[in-house]
Amino acid sequence: MKLHLIDRSTTTATISVRKNSYANFLKIWHYHPELELVTVLKSKGTRFIGDSIKKFQPKDVVLIGKNLPHMWLNDPKYFQDDKSLIAEAISIHFKEDFLGERFLQLTEMKPIVELFKKAEQGILFKNLPKALRQAIINLNDETDFNKTHQFIGTLHQLALHEDMKLLASAGYVASLKLEEPKLSNKVIAYIFKNFNTDMDLATVAELVNMNPSAFSRSFKRVHRKTFSKYVNEIRIGYACKLLMENELNVAAIAYESGFNNLSNFNRQFKIIKNMSPSAYLKKHSNFTANTI
Repeated sequence: MKLHLIDRSTTTATISVRKNSYANFLKIWHYHPELELVTVLKSKGTRFIGDSIKKFQPKDVVLIGKNLPHMWLNDPKYFQDDKSLIAEAISIHFKEDFLGERFLQLTEMKPIVELFKKAEQGILFKNLPKALRQAIINLNDETDFNKTHQFIGTLHQLALHEDMKLLASAGYVASLKLEEPKLSNKVIAYIFKNFNTDMDLATVAELVNMNPSAFSRSFKRVHRKTFSKYVNEIRIGYACKLLMENELNVAAIAYESGFNNLSNFNRQFKIIKNMSPSAYLKKHSNFTANTI
């Protein structure tokens, strides 16, 4: 399934609010530099956000981070000749710095900045108040000034909403950043660069002048998981990316992702994704039949 870059930029306003109403949603696996807030009004189907594959339904509200691949695939009946079925959603596209970089540095913007960070994995907001969901829908009918003014308040309310679910795995998101030259942490940068090699804990600990035991304890305290689990999540996230690209067989993907043997790859994949690689690939293939 080919990944497409789609131009969602706007030269007329700081944010773009659209009401999409078609027989079915655009079935293209794509990404864009803008964040996207989607509120589903009508139709059901399967939502692809990175390596997350879940069903969607009316009233779902999802925030998709910049450059995070995604697709909304309606159920097969929406591609049949049935004029009574409509796929409808409100889509809001905006740049992270849509009001300028300095605006994000304000203290009161901290919750929104943290929201944007979480959105790198995609966010499903659960049990949103009806009034908040309606406020998002109403933005479509506002003037450009009111859209921008009210959207800031909407983002703040979403940032404070505690019932949310992150969608794509941290490993998948990390795999999208492998070409970025600057990473915030020396150790994490080393992991991203070498995750598909036979990394040695002692070598990584030496980067920060620590003995392996002290490094292991420190890493677990900071990241709330062991070093090996963190690395395996990166590897499995990358493996999911390769599986979705459907260009290599499972054995080749295992070695490409840093596993020395197929049995360990299968075991770690099942631990992290709750299914085997072949089941994941079959599920993905079934969902993406007849897509680009």
